[in-house]
Amino acid sequence: MNPKEIQKIMTVTERMSFTKNFRSATAEEWFVFIPGFNDPGTGGAAGKAIVHYNLYGNKDMFINTTVILDDPVLFEEENFQLVYSICDELINRLVGYADTLLSVHAGSNSYNAEYKR
Repeated sequence: MNPKEIQKIMTVTERMSFTKNFRSATAEEWFVFIPGFNDPGTGGAAGKAIVHYNLYGNKDMFINTTVILDDPVLFEEENFQLVYSICDELINRLVGYADTLLSVHAGSNSYNAEYKR
């Protein structure tokens, strides 16, 4: 990646924000606002993150996180590194260091990942 692309990614991930839409005992849903991107149908949040907690006993926790991005520009293959960086930052901010399975739905830029402590 060239320095201009790196700067673009850093600017987007630093300015990205989210709001909690729903919370239950085992899950949270967050609207994700990404600068320069939006849902073409509503003009609102460019995506959402769903964090589902699997609790084992009183100290072990495993998290399943699904990120759904709605802006078709993020589906373009040349934006894969941006999508990856956005989702990595979401995991860092919303989930932290817990063991996590990530599923990203972003057209041709969809992928799965596993985060381990």
